[in-house]
Amino acid sequence: MSAIKSALRNNTYELEDDMRILVVEDEKALCDAIARSLRHLAYSVDCCHDGQTAIDLLAIETFDLVVLDLNLPEADGMTVLETLRETDHDTKVLILSARCDIADKVGGLDAGANDYLTKPFHLEELAARIRSLTRRRFVQDNTVLTCGTLSFDTSSRKACANNRPLSLTRKETGILEYLMLNQGRPVSQEELLEHVWDCNANSFSNSARVHMSALRKKLRESLGHDPISNRIGQGYVMEDSE
Repeated sequence: MSAIKSALRNNTYELEDDMRILVVEDEKALCDAIARSLRHLAYSVDCCHDGQTAIDLLAIETFDLVVLDLNLPEADGMTVLETLRETDHDTKVLILSARCDIADKVGGLDAGANDYLTKPFHLEELAARIRSLTRRRFVQDNTVLTCGTLSFDTSSRKACANNRPLSLTRKETGILEYLMLNQGRPVSQEELLEHVWDCNANSFSNSARVHMSALRKKLRESLGHDPISNRIGQGYVMEDSE
């Protein structure tokens, strides 16, 4: 496990969101452009450039979505997809490929991909596809999550308390969104690290507690109360107690 993480360390972007995305693309310039674009949208992004590394990483790490090229060295994208789907039917997969024939698209979707985007493409369209897929992952009927008078727009990635905008850092934004998506159930620090941080996160660091403390202070100041409670031995719970 450590060897795989070390191999990816130079291709990992320190990001600030709850959604973890793995970009598997052998064209490094394109991979870097995609990662930078997603970073600006506050996603946590890990990158790798061959299929076998992707297979190994997906076996040990948890991602919400995989952006997957088909023409890869070591193991092609279809092999990566088929291997993933042998044990994991939940992780979303968006194929990026220069193959634009209908047969290729049908083959990718039938193999378990959730979406298929042909090259060349606009980064804005890629971002829109990702928003659609991540909304579907949580089966949201609305892009706005609410907890009492607290709201979070998953499209604009903005939070409001009592109809007033909240000024949050990217990590605070990621924590808030993940807790609001999982209202009513305990979320452990380890789970937050899995979904809000990338694979370089140190599970022994107090980073999650620091960002959580800052978020809760802002919520108390804006709402007049703290909707997040800490259940000892279980984790953080967001619920409307008013």
